[in-house]
Amino acid sequence: MGTKPTYMQRMMKNHTAIIGLIITLSLVFVAILAPWIAPYDPVDAELPDRLSPPQLITCLTNLLGFQGGNHPRQTGGRVYLLGADEQGRDILSRLIYGSRTSLRVGVVAVSIALVAGLVLGTCSGYYGGRLDTIIMRAMDILLAFPAIVLAIAIMTIFEKPSINNAMIAIGIVNIPRYARVVRGAVLSTKQNEYVEAVKALGASNLRIIFKHVLPNCLAPIIVYSTLGVATAILEAAALSFLGLGSQPPTPDWGAMLADGREYLMEAWHVSTFPGIAIVVTVLGFNMLGDGLRDVMDPHLKY
Repeated sequence: MGTKPTYMQRMMKNHTAIIGLIITLSLVFVAILAPWIAPYDPVDAELPDRLSPPQLITCLTNLLGFQGGNHPRQTGGRVYLLGADEQGRDILSRLIYGSRTSLRVGVVAVSIALVAGLVLGTCSGYYGGRLDTIIMRAMDILLAFPAIVLAIAIMTIFEKPSINNAMIAIGIVNIPRYARVVRGAVLSTKQNEYVEAVKALGASNLRIIFKHVLPNCLAPIIVYSTLGVATAILEAAALSFLGLGSQPPTPDWGAMLADGREYLMEAWHVSTFPGIAIVVTVLGFNMLGDGLRDVMDPHLKY
C-alpha cells in the first residue's frame, strides 16, 4: 500500500484550491502594499478630471485598431488606468485601498461569528439536553430572518453607521451558521470510542472538549470559515451600498458601486470595476473553500 498523501500534496493536486489561493493571496498582498502600489491618494480629488474614461481601455481599443474612442482628460499629468469617479478620484487607487476594507471586514466578522459559534455549538453538541434545545431554538429564530435584513435591523441599534458597526452586525448575523456547523461536528466526534475511553479515565469535560473533541472538528470549521469570509465581504458591500457601511470618503467597493449607479449611461466604469473586484474576491474565497473541502475530505481518494 502507498503512503497516504498529506494535505499539502492534496492541495497541490487540487486546481480549484490553487486558483482560489492565488486570488486570495494576491488580494492580501495588494492590501498590504496599497500605499506603495496605488498611483494616487484614494481621497485626492481632481474635479476637472471627473468621470474621465479608463485610459487602459482606450489604449487597448487603439491597439486593436478601433478608432473614435474618447481619450481620458488629464490635469497635472495624472493618468487614470481605470478612469476617475464623479469627484475626479482615481478608481484604481480606491480599488486598491478598498481591498483593505474588504479583507478587514471579512476577517473580523468571521472571527466574531466563529468565536461565538464555537462556544454555543460546542456547549450545545457536547452537553445536549435542555441546553441544546434552548441554544438551537435561539439560533433557529435568528436564521428565520434574511441575513441582510437582520444586519440592517442590528445596525439601527448603533448611533451611526460605520464599517466597525457593520462588522459587528455581520458577525452577529452569521453566528447561527457557525453554531450549527460546530454542533454537528461535536456530535459526530463525541461518539468516537477514544472520547468514551477518556471519559472512563476520569478526564474533565473541559479537557475532553479542548484536547480531544475540538481538534478533531477543525476540518469543517476551517472550510466553513473560508467560505464565510466571502459571504461577509458580500454582505459588507451590500450594507455599504445602502449607506450603512463605510462612510465617505473611505474607499469601499460597495460604496463605490452606489456612487456610480447615477452615471451608468455616461461613465460605466465607475460602477463596473468595483463590481468586478467584488466578484473576483468572492469567487476566490469560494474556490479556496471548495478546494479545502475536497482536500480535507477523508473519503476522497487522490
